[in-house]
Amino acid sequence: MSSGGRGSMLAQPLQRPSGGRVAALLGLFVLGAVVALAGALVQAGWFPGGLLLALAGAAGVFLGGAYALGSRAGAVAPVAGWIVTVIFLTTSRPEGDFLFGAGGGTYLFLLGGMALAVICATLAPGRQPGGDAPRLGK
Repeated sequence: MSSGGRGSMLAQPLQRPSGGRVAALLGLFVLGAVVALAGALVQAGWFPGGLLLALAGAAGVFLGGAYALGSRAGAVAPVAGWIVTVIFLTTSRPEGDFLFGAGGGTYLFLLGGMALAVICATLAPGRQPGGDAPRLGK
């Protein structure tokens, strides 16, 4: 059917990621964690503006990572760092200390960040099959 093409993208063997790509993904993971920590502090400090700033920063890191690496993995790495950090920050300590209060802004930050994570991972550019022809078989 095909004239010497590489075949379907799904039929291609998986390739090992390069060391630079792994380092970029780890860096994006840490950056997502830093944005979550900063957002947790800012969203409660200046309620309406701080919440919007925290969510805009999270969306910027999620979508920016996706476009920087050119794949959905670039969005998933900072999302993973963000979610792990936010979950870690929501737990209370034995002394009763916690970072998040039980308010509407906190829930908007948590749920809004998760919604942004899904949206940015969906909008991220996926892998595209290689080839010069605009249609198969040409």
